[in-house]
Amino acid sequence: MPVGRGRATLQGLALACHPGPTVAVTVLTGLLAASTGHTAARGLLVTAAVLTGQLSIGWSNDLLDASRDRAVGRADKPIARGAVPERTVRAATAAALVATTVLSLACGLASGLVHLLLGVASGWAYNVWFKRSVLSPLPYAVAFAALPAVVTLALPEPVWPAPWVMVTGALLGVGAHLLNALPDLADDEATGVHGLPQRLGGRTVRWLAPAVLLAGTVVAATGPGIDAAGVLLLGACTVLAAVAVLERGRLPFVAAVGIALVNVVALVVRR
Repeated sequence: MPVGRGRATLQGLALACHPGPTVAVTVLTGLLAASTGHTAARGLLVTAAVLTGQLSIGWSNDLLDASRDRAVGRADKPIARGAVPERTVRAATAAALVATTVLSLACGLASGLVHLLLGVASGWAYNVWFKRSVLSPLPYAVAFAALPAVVTLALPEPVWPAPWVMVTGALLGVGAHLLNALPDLADDEATGVHGLPQRLGGRTVRWLAPAVLLAGTVVAATGPGIDAAGVLLLGACTVLAAVAVLERGRLPFVAAVGIALVNVVALVVRR
């Protein structure tokens, strides 16, 4: 394969894996691994398991959506615009599935099963069916609630995370789903995707997303016990939620993303 063509293929694969969410979840995993006391090698193993799982989810999503992406002229989708062949993405998806299975089980049976059955399987279930259902937030809630457990169950002495950590993760996942759907609501409607965000409509989703994320902040602020850090956390996110609900234009989306980022930090430092 010529060098230029190979580079274009790699670029297409990188863009088809949903790089934003893939990188975000992978970085969160790495931060959780570091904060829970994993060695560097063990932390890299857990993070690699999650990364390969996310790659399989992202690539399968674009494969399943290729025809509808073509129908609405999605120039940002590499498969739809012909930047990378579908067979190449299928091969990459299969390789990622094999890799995430091996790496997950290498983290320990409990951690591996939680990741594969609650994390990766939830992502695939969303792509295959839940995306078009009123229950579309459910796979996000399950997968994000399970992510801290994937990390803590991979410790030399496996433990489940505190319940508040998993609840915060679940609410973060639902909020992320609502935010992620916002830019594509019109295209989704045009191609028959009727998940919960599409049924609610953009106006409702714009206030519901920060509300769900703020609920996650409340859990993160109070779960480990009320202290000055928790009060500060809640105060900052309340202000951001008000901005998200009251302002117009791009600012509400940025404010909601800010709440999500604060919740991520809370998961890492307040566990």
